[in-house]
Amino acid sequence: MFGKRGSGADLAPKEPITPPPQVSEPAAPAAEPAKPAPESRAEPAAAAPEPVAAPAAPEKAASAPRKKSEDYYDIKTQIFSALIDTIDLSQLGRLDVEAAREEIRDIVGDIIALKNVVMSIAEQEDLLEDICNDVLGFGPLEPLLARDDIADIMVNGAETTFIEVSGKVEETPIKFRDNQQLMNICQRIVSQVGRRVDEASPICDARLIDGSRVNVIAPPLAIDGPTLTIRKFKKDKLTLDQLVKFGSISPEGGEILQIIGRCRCNVLISGGTGSGKTTLLNCLTAYIDSTERIITCEDAAELQLQQPHVVRLETRPPNLEGEGEVTMRELVKNCLRMRPERIIVGEVRGPEAFDLLQAMNTGHDGSMGTLHANSPREALSRLESMITMGGFSLPSKTIREMIVSSVDVIVQAMRLRDGSRRITHVTEVVGMEGDVIITQDVFLYDITGEDASGKIIGRHKSTGIGRPVFWERARYFGEENRLAAALDAADSQEAMA
Repeated sequence: MFGKRGSGADLAPKEPITPPPQVSEPAAPAAEPAKPAPESRAEPAAAAPEPVAAPAAPEKAASAPRKKSEDYYDIKTQIFSALIDTIDLSQLGRLDVEAAREEIRDIVGDIIALKNVVMSIAEQEDLLEDICNDVLGFGPLEPLLARDDIADIMVNGAETTFIEVSGKVEETPIKFRDNQQLMNICQRIVSQVGRRVDEASPICDARLIDGSRVNVIAPPLAIDGPTLTIRKFKKDKLTLDQLVKFGSISPEGGEILQIIGRCRCNVLISGGTGSGKTTLLNCLTAYIDSTERIITCEDAAELQLQQPHVVRLETRPPNLEGEGEVTMRELVKNCLRMRPERIIVGEVRGPEAFDLLQAMNTGHDGSMGTLHANSPREALSRLESMITMGGFSLPSKTIREMIVSSVDVIVQAMRLRDGSRRITHVTEVVGMEGDVIITQDVFLYDITGEDASGKIIGRHKSTGIGRPVFWERARYFGEENRLAAALDAADSQEAMA
């Protein structure tokens, strides 16, 4: 198939390669008792055809990679080098992924036989899968990317990889051959979206095909080797109903958020890093009418809107000559010429805040964005600061009046110390008293304590607002009855508590 395949006489070594028995030792033998060897592979989907006999085992245990010894990596390096000398990469590039994977597995199997490598079936399966991932995918990262329970992957050089699962960070046995292999994988990831990372341009923001956010910082800025951070997106996009089920918001609060999304309120989603701002923004956009034209502006396109009429825009970094950069502000300004009905900014972090407020205040009701802040009040202060940073010499009162006339609701998300994520405030912007912006909370999250395992206990409570400021907007869209019912139910729950 690949042209270079022929007699394998030159691949056979003078002495057989015999790895020591510790190559196949699992890192945690107690986690998989008495399982057949083929079932302990890093990717269950590619295992031998025999089904796994323990359906009750959690996904994490089934997918967790085993720790491998130095001898395993030495053997893998030798076989990988022989594979590169054997295959014709130009022919390989013409095949689809599955056909190329099968062909590589066949060639590696031949090389293992010719080199007289003594390995168990499980070890061979691990080796075959690792080499296929190195050639066609993202190498050692593939088992982690295949797991849907991981929220973040953090690679700190070739030797150390951490993941976040259920809000907790833990170290994995995953490691790379060397920093050069890690750098090659980083370049492969960012090149998919037309970006580059090297010594001349050592910082890069990119995304995977599924929208997962990627950040790479390479030497000489990263002293201990390339550092790769991936914020993974779940294969199945979360919905507001699921957030209610997980306790991130109460059912009554979820109903009010649905109405806010439906009746075209201008919304800012505020929160710290990893608090779930983008996830919440995705949930709110699900209630946008399918007939509306939506334009999204992001640094790395990660929003997953399901409406049929969506235009996705993405910023562009400068080239090697320092030219060709397209900033977020330029995208937002250009949106106004594209006949948008809603403008959604993935993250507001600079002078584009002024242009977004202008858009919100000039007929583009229902626009949304996220920004970093620890409370709704701080979000308003940061918004004012970002406008001032853009060089606008406007009086503070004028900027605040613009904010009040543009922003209707601030939704605050927070990641608590136990790793759980909660919507802690649903706050509406009421108006001005003198030079001060007046806000009122519709919903709050009240922490009441923690259980024996350290999990935080709390409840969402209504503040007793009978008629929010956005009531008239809800009435215009025929949602006032739903809004009244949700507020009454929240008051009833508060009275019972």
